[in-house]
Amino acid sequence: MVFQGRHGLHEEEQRQAQPFEVDVELAFNLQPAGIDDDVEKTVDYGQVFEVCRQIVESTRFRLLEALAEAIAHELLAEFPVNEVTIRVRKPKVPIDGTLAYAGVEISRQRSNNGPR
Repeated sequence: MVFQGRHGLHEEEQRQAQPFEVDVELAFNLQPAGIDDDVEKTVDYGQVFEVCRQIVESTRFRLLEALAEAIAHELLAEFPVNEVTIRVRKPKVPIDGTLAYAGVEISRQRSNNGPR
């Protein structure tokens, strides 16, 4: 997924929207949906897309780590998943040199007390 956001340490990054790439992996039991061919028994990836879009486009973070944490926390809160892995990449990095992107990857699991 690619969204326009205003995240970064530098003032220019906060002012000018730039692309952020987000990958999401969700871990949960797919068997009921697969057996019954029932979308109500799975997670709608359109809704996952909208949660990610809302966070990337409507919030501002200084760190990619904080952006990834916000996405992970919201997905664990909104959907019946056991674990999420979030990758966030920033292809336009303000570094004087050749760099394809800066990025982070985090994995978070649901605890008995909710997302952790």
